[in-house]
Amino acid sequence: MPGKFDIHVLFNHWDRFAEGFIHTIEASVLALIGSFVLGVIIAVMRISPIRALNVIGTVYVEFIRNIPLLLVVFFFFLGIPSLGLPLDGFTSGTLGLMVYTASFIAEAIRAGIQSVPAGQTEAARATGLSYIQTMLHIVLPQAIKIVLPAIGNQFINLVKNSSILAVVTGMDLMYYADLINSDTFLPLTVYTIVAVFYLVLTLPLSFAVHYMERRFRSADR
Repeated sequence: MPGKFDIHVLFNHWDRFAEGFIHTIEASVLALIGSFVLGVIIAVMRISPIRALNVIGTVYVEFIRNIPLLLVVFFFFLGIPSLGLPLDGFTSGTLGLMVYTASFIAEAIRAGIQSVPAGQTEAARATGLSYIQTMLHIVLPQAIKIVLPAIGNQFINLVKNSSILAVVTGMDLMYYADLINSDTFLPLTVYTIVAVFYLVLTLPLSFAVHYMERRFRSADR
């Protein structure tokens, strides 16, 4: 019966649940690292004194943040292959996650950069540091610390958004959940189990973000 809960589904299909869980972790970690690096680059471009870089960064953020994640993933899964560069579902989904999340991380980091007193930038430039050196060694370390909780929340959203890989056969948790459900016809059981797997990933991240927020508040007193 579709409404029946049968825990045996977890044990009978453990190999597929485990494989999907591992692929979800892999996609999340890769997209997390990539989105952070790209987000930092875009944030620096957005506040760059070079107008061309400023415009590129602004267009990127405003365009990506205002279209659905699914479209970004389809760009890599269907658009790029049409140009002769085939990408599998896992790669397409991970790249889509990275590009999409980077736009939100860029805005968080930009806010952090702008909260750093301008006098520090001026002092660094006066000592002979270049714009890039000033950003890398003076401004960004402070900015990232300020907005670390906000970035952490984006990482939590990234893990949840990784379910988009199922749409492009990305071999993630949701992809295997759909396969298992088609075999068992027990959606309540299958998707409850998958929800627990996602909680295993997101709850520790959530607790870590709250811990950092408390820690930073205490340090500022």
